[in-house]
Amino acid sequence: MCVVLELGLIGYPEAYKLQRTLQRQRVEGKISDVLLLVEHPPTITIGKSGTLDNVLISSEQLVQQGISLFFIDRGGDVTYHGPGQLVGYPIIDLRQREKDLHCYIHNLEEVILRTLKDFSIDGDRDECHPGVWVNEEEIAAIGLSLRRWVSMHGFALNVNINLEHFSFINPCGFSDRRATSMSKILGSNVPMEEAANNLISHFYDVFN
Repeated sequence: MCVVLELGLIGYPEAYKLQRTLQRQRVEGKISDVLLLVEHPPTITIGKSGTLDNVLISSEQLVQQGISLFFIDRGGDVTYHGPGQLVGYPIIDLRQREKDLHCYIHNLEEVILRTLKDFSIDGDRDECHPGVWVNEEEIAAIGLSLRRWVSMHGFALNVNINLEHFSFINPCGFSDRRATSMSKILGSNVPMEEAANNLISHFYDVFN
């Protein structure tokens, strides 16, 4: 069983605190698996393998742009979050599945690939880097952490997000790749509710 909580726009610190609480409860067997779906205000996060070198503007400019910055405990490098991006935080006990992080990442990518396909967008994997790409532009980032094989953090799918803000970072540490979005590819905004509903359906299918 997996409970889906759609929380709408929520600050990054609040979402992080909730994830930590749910992860602890899942480790202790007090709750079932949970999928949190959220949007964040403009936020840059730097993972355990990331550095400030991949943030291309100063702290003063970040403040002027209204963008928050957090160093966090997920894998990966620098990621941008903002309104119009569908962020998923699965709190899943992998002890009750195969204890295989690569398989878990592959399944998250599969959920996103199927969601994109619903909108006639063909995404690709990069065997060297987690995430989903369209014509070598990143449309979905993935960054995770595990505690006793219970997952935290997750994926961020660019639906209608402001892509200009990605110019402030090297997305996932890549200086030679850029981000894209569903709305940019399709030439029009995508209803967030429709994207979320399709993603939830594929999440249930892929994770049984």
